[in-house]
Amino acid sequence: MARKGLFSASPEKKLTAVNSDDAPAVPQRVSPPAFATRGALGAVTRSIDELAARADAARDLEARLTAGETVIDVDPDIIDPPFIADRLSHDDDADFRTLVAAIEARGQDSPVLVRPHPKESGRYQLAFGRRRWRACKVLGRQVRAVVKKLSDRDLVLAQGQENSARANLSFIERALFAWRLEEGGYDRETIMSALTVDKTVVSRMISVVKKIPLAIIEAIGSAPTTGRDRWVELATAFEAGVDIEQVTDFLASADVQAASSDERFDLVFGLISNPPVPEEPAARAVAKKAHGQYWSTPAGVRVARVSSTDRAFVLSIDKRNAPGFGDFLLTQMDRLFETYSNEKKED
Repeated sequence: MARKGLFSASPEKKLTAVNSDDAPAVPQRVSPPAFATRGALGAVTRSIDELAARADAARDLEARLTAGETVIDVDPDIIDPPFIADRLSHDDDADFRTLVAAIEARGQDSPVLVRPHPKESGRYQLAFGRRRWRACKVLGRQVRAVVKKLSDRDLVLAQGQENSARANLSFIERALFAWRLEEGGYDRETIMSALTVDKTVVSRMISVVKKIPLAIIEAIGSAPTTGRDRWVELATAFEAGVDIEQVTDFLASADVQAASSDERFDLVFGLISNPPVPEEPAARAVAKKAHGQYWSTPAGVRVARVSSTDRAFVLSIDKRNAPGFGDFLLTQMDRLFETYSNEKKED
């Protein structure tokens, strides 16, 4: 089989934000009953069908990439990871543990794809199948692999297309992969082919990574259920100006580290949207005779905006952050005023 035929996503053809014209053919699936296409049941049915179709596409792609090649058993210790990283997720997550258990129970169903290492004799470099390779490494067993001579470009195309077909990389992982390819000197046409997306999507992916410090992205992690739009919002906030040191320290705290990756994203997003107000010597966030002071909760959520002049003191409650707090405050006014009056008498 000619090498050109292995990677069918030609940059000369127009790619879309989801699939390319050359994406692997998906076997025809039986349509669900008409009643299953509506409501919550319909949403679940469509989600299952979509996942099944993507799994079929991934298997088809792997079959084409490994067609006519011999599957051999290789010591996982002589296989190195791809030279362009494509994942932020850790090997201690639930999905990986499930994969390890499955391979231990029934063996490795699909082989990984490797090439002879371009710099080290007697070693191999992985093109795709990193989690299967890592699982075999954990289990101390040989990894089933197809060995194929691949150029650097062929390797990143195989790596990117297999991950795109499986749809098991999050948006930010795909964006990082695109950015790393560009940093590695690959042109946009190659990146588009590897990810099977169009030029606009590639530009947006790379833009997000360029606006958010890499250390913060890595600290947040893969955020598997956090989509493109929320990452674009976060990138826009960083571009507008964010206290990088504050966010870094926040992510390093034990409570935040204990949260899931998607939760860490939400926490960072909330921190940037509602930055905490430093405590003042006498009392936290007491309004001064200046416009635009805030009162915040101990967790740093802005609840009230305070404006004070010689003639008026205005308290504006943010209903988004504290719905109903204004009404509650009104019910406490008699008690608060009585407390205030008693303190004034004592003075």
